[in-house]
Order: sequence, then C-alpha cells, then structure tokens
Amino acid sequence: MPKPPSGNAVHGSLPPRPLAAPLSPEQAQMKEQARQQRDAQARGVSSIDAMREAIKRSARALAPMNAVARLPALDARGFTARASQGLPFIMTGLVGKWPLSTLTPHALRQRFGDVPVRARVGDYINTAFAPDRAMQDMSLETYLALVDDHREGLPPYVGNLELRALNALCHWPNYFRKMGPPRFWLGPAGTVTPLHCDYDDNIFAQVWGCKRIMLAPPHHHDLLYPTQANGLLYGSPFDPEAPDFERFPLARQAWWVQCVVQPGEMLYVPAGWYHQVRSLAFSLSANRWARGLPLALAGDQGNIRAPGC
Repeated sequence: MPKPPSGNAVHGSLPPRPLAAPLSPEQAQMKEQARQQRDAQARGVSSIDAMREAIKRSARALAPMNAVARLPALDARGFTARASQGLPFIMTGLVGKWPLSTLTPHALRQRFGDVPVRARVGDYINTAFAPDRAMQDMSLETYLALVDDHREGLPPYVGNLELRALNALCHWPNYFRKMGPPRFWLGPAGTVTPLHCDYDDNIFAQVWGCKRIMLAPPHHHDLLYPTQANGLLYGSPFDPEAPDFERFPLARQAWWVQCVVQPGEMLYVPAGWYHQVRSLAFSLSANRWARGLPLALAGDQGNIRAPGC
C-alpha cells in the first residue's frame, strides 16, 4: 500500500466517496426501511414517521415569531427548558470562548493547510439533495486558494464535514445525552445551504463571519414542496430569499422568521424547522445534531415511544 501524503498521515484522509450502485426500486425501499428502523431505535421512538408527525402536530400550537430571541449562555437545565418550547433561539457567550474562535483565517491556513477537505463546487444548490452532487477532494490550502481565485457563480463551499483537527479547539456544551459528530462549514460570502429540514435538534455555532438564516416551522412542511432525501432530511426547491410564488403558490401561506448569526453566537434549530443559510462574509461555522427524542416532544412521548423505552 502506498504511503499517504504527509498531511494525511498527521490528520487522516477523508473516506472515499461512495459510488452510487444501481438499486432496484424494491432494494431501495428495503434499504430505506432498514435505515429508518435504525434511526428510530437510536431515538427511542416507534417510527421516524410517527416522530415527524408528532413534531408537526406540536408545532401547530406555535404563534408566528417576529424575531429569534437572543439569550445569554444557558446551562443544560435552562437549555432543555427553553428548547422544550419548540422555538429557535440564539445564545451568546459560548462560542467566543473556544480556542478556535481566536484563530484568524491566516492562522487556519498556516496551521491546518494540509488537512483534507471535500469542497462543494458548481451548482451545489440545485443538486444539494442529489446523490451525484459535484464535489472535489483537496487540501484546505488548495481550497482556500480556489476561493481566492473564484470570480463568478457560486463560490466553492466546504460543508457538513468532520474536521477533527478543528474540533480539538472547540468546547461543546453538554445539552444532549447523545450527539452526532461535529460538522464544519467554511466558505466566503455567497455560499448557500438551500432550504431543508432535519428531524433532529441542532446546535449551530458561528465561529467567524455572519450568516443569515431563514426559518419556517415544521407544520408548514406541505407548503414548501418538499422532497425526501432520507427519513430525517427533506429538501425544498423553494427559495425564501427570492420567492417564486407562481411556481410555488402554496408557499405564500408559510410564515418566516430570519436572523443573522454573529461571530461567537450559537443558534438552536429545533427538529423539523426548515432553514436556509447564506454566508454574508467569509465564515467558519460548526454544528452538531442530537441523536435522541426532540426536546419539543417531551410531553408527547407516550404516543411515539418505542416499546420498552
């Protein structure tokens, strides 16, 4: 086996991108059912479908928001109490204390330039939830040089990527019993994560730069023309920043709240909330998804808990 490049020997290489093996419709359905069973078991619910419906049912009691609340840092008990209301909110006083927040982009380049990354390139908005989205593997140094040379179209984006070298400089609050691995998002102004919802609670940390986030509640799911990527992820072709109501007339009925997440702030996005994210400046962000029953469903457990949980 050939020796990996020195940077990979230090920081570890990215896993190979899986090749899309053709599956019959029956095989694809069986694979998705098995995945949903594993996901439901991990969250202690009878089914992911039941959990999704419970989230939407709970959200119907919410009043439209005028603004996303900003709060000082919360301890675990305070966070759980606030999150159980089922509304997004921003916390200050946490992320700014991370060692990662003290690094400049220049220092990131100097210290971690050899870290392997996977960059989204080309039209990654319209292919966001497709299995054949265009991505390229490269070093962080090469990616930053690509950003420097970018002149038109969507800027390249490093998103939803585990970067252990960077996570060593983060101090995540212990808000959930179990969380997925940290994911990092790096890119210049103009990078976009299109409208979608995840059916797990999410804490999103803004390290550098600012991001504008458009949010819509879970019970407006059917107004946003969603497409299922998997049991826990739905994407929408609707763009709330440039709404096309002729193409998507039902979206007129959805209500939206937007916020700009500033450096050092952490946003809580409850499970099932649709969100679209745009970088307003060169940004570094990180997030983690919970792997348990969404906090907004604490009072609805009896209807969706799996037997024995």
